[in-house]
Amino acid sequence: MATETNPSTTLALFCKVVDNYGDIGICWRLARQLRHEHGIAVTLWVDDLQTFQRICPEVDTAAAQQQVAGVAVRHWASQDGAFAPADIAAIVIEFFGCDIPPGYIAAMAQCTPRPVWLNLEGLTAEEWVEGCHTLPSSHPRLPLTKHFFFPGFTAKTGGLLRESALEAQRIAFQSDPAAMAAFLARFGVTPADMAALKVSLFCYPHAPVAELFGAWAQGSEPVLCLVPEGVAADAVRAFLGAEPAAGAARSSGALTVRVLPLVPQPDYDKLLWACDLNFVRGEDSVVRAQWAGKPFVWHIYPQDENLHHKKLGAFLQRYSEPMGEGRRALDAFALRWNGALPPGADSGPDAAADWRALWPALQAVMPAAASRAAEWRQQMDAHGDLASNLLRFAASLKRAK
Repeated sequence: MATETNPSTTLALFCKVVDNYGDIGICWRLARQLRHEHGIAVTLWVDDLQTFQRICPEVDTAAAQQQVAGVAVRHWASQDGAFAPADIAAIVIEFFGCDIPPGYIAAMAQCTPRPVWLNLEGLTAEEWVEGCHTLPSSHPRLPLTKHFFFPGFTAKTGGLLRESALEAQRIAFQSDPAAMAAFLARFGVTPADMAALKVSLFCYPHAPVAELFGAWAQGSEPVLCLVPEGVAADAVRAFLGAEPAAGAARSSGALTVRVLPLVPQPDYDKLLWACDLNFVRGEDSVVRAQWAGKPFVWHIYPQDENLHHKKLGAFLQRYSEPMGEGRRALDAFALRWNGALPPGADSGPDAAADWRALWPALQAVMPAAASRAAEWRQQMDAHGDLASNLLRFAASLKRAK
């Protein structure tokens, strides 16, 4: 691990928060890894410091500039501002096609040598990504070239974000039942709760949470659902009969729901490691769920014209195909969770009946899902980590200049 920053290696990462926690979650993990594992002097430009603070309590929401965990954080308050070549980083990354300030781009064109300019794209399992990964795009007016860099699930993409120590940390935590119990006890989980199927729930507001709660409550196996504060607020409020504030809890039938505070990223990893099944959303948490090696259900970020359903289908085709007969249950559950399977298409004539059938079917294949999750984690590990792959590509571009 690098202990000093190489002053000749600087990087600017621009992040606009669109998907709450997901966008800044990815960028913050990447910024920290680049700084601490590779010795890069990173400046993270972010427009929404309040959302950032929810996952990183050290952030000062009133500060225009600050240092957090060795990373320079700048509040990206507007597109205005004049920049000089001395202000420009050697590597400039815009996350998911955000428009960085025109003045910054103009100064990039004045640099000698010009910086490496990358567009870090969103995660998808679709095949076309392999053909677009690392493709160049010339600026229409300035002597600048931007390259597209895609995270992904194959060796022909940039891989997934993963810190070098993550696997050892996971193994140590999961090998210590007392440490897991002590961690969950911080959120009110009792020794009696530990015998239940432990489920973390992180989803978008439109997820059919109320129907799933109904299936869990009527099920034959105790379920402990751990949901961060603010997630699925309407359904959680209705189940609790009270405001879903951190610390609130209620049991009904076989289901117990406990509301957790929104925790910093290292604790969210531990939550995924401690649970038997993880519901995750967007891009950041789904990647962390894959490194957890536990069964998971992805609530994908919604897109116009239901393009996210195609994206989900492409992922399931890669992920669940080796599960044999278990594939049908996992795919049906995931598709229905995302609204990609119409009510009654897989089971009963109404939503409640659907979930009363879909949940037991998923329960029945949980051993196969657990085996597949562990196997998938090893497959993804073989592709290397995104930060290292990104720097390796940036170095190749520098050599070609």
